[in-house]
Amino acid sequence: MRQLILGGARSGKSLLAETRAAESGQRVIYLATAEARDGEMSRRIAHHRQRRPAEWACVEETLHLTAKLRQLAAPDTCILVDCLTLWLSNLLFAGRAAAQAEAGEAIDCPLFNAETSALIEWLPQSPGQIILVSNEVGWGIVPMHPVSRLFTDEQGRLNQRVAAACEQVTLVAAGLPLRLK
Repeated sequence: MRQLILGGARSGKSLLAETRAAESGQRVIYLATAEARDGEMSRRIAHHRQRRPAEWACVEETLHLTAKLRQLAAPDTCILVDCLTLWLSNLLFAGRAAAQAEAGEAIDCPLFNAETSALIEWLPQSPGQIILVSNEVGWGIVPMHPVSRLFTDEQGRLNQRVAAACEQVTLVAAGLPLRLK
């Protein structure tokens, strides 16, 4: 089974994903996509680590998510990916997409296109249970900065594609889950 859990910052989406992973009755692997590039992000990562059960495996992958999922997925395993939002950001900045948006150029990011397409193609045939966490970022005003607009647009597109490939989609607001699919 594939699940997507969406929500805003501090909405409770990661906590819900962790609860569902714990209730799966399977071996759990937490697949983290964050990079601790500053003190604030380091504190966020530490907070998530402290909350997780010690018996859960933790694997970090910032760019090649599908390759890592293929390596780890198994019928008796629940993989919790937290989160697609940071993965997307990593992809946009690892390639030239962010720089192209900043310069007002057409966006051409083979890494981003290849990685996101690989995930969408692999998800329907994935073994075991996959729980994907992602931010819902498109409910505010249209951002003023070109890189922020690119990110918002691509996050919305990615969430739509992942939601279509998942059997279950849940939106979390104020810690309350709302089943969308």
